[in-house]
Amino acid sequence: MTDLYDLTAPKKATNLSLNSDLLNKARGLKINLSATLEQALNDKLKTEAAAKWKKDNAAAIEAYNEFVAESGLLSDEYREF
Repeated sequence: MTDLYDLTAPKKATNLSLNSDLLNKARGLKINLSATLEQALNDKLKTEAAAKWKKDNAAAIEAYNEFVAESGLLSDEYREF
């Protein structure tokens, strides 16, 4: 699978507003905020890309499911179970 963004792009300083208690607790645990946010954004991008793919391919998925319901799987004749 291809990456959803350029992994070699330079870092860019960004200002964010966060819940102060959440920020204090994260800092108290020495959580790397930049790495955590990058991972969370990457996860969100994957989720959004998967949802877009599913929406874009809904007609093909439905057509395949209808075909299987009517005709069975193409490999049914080769099954040994």
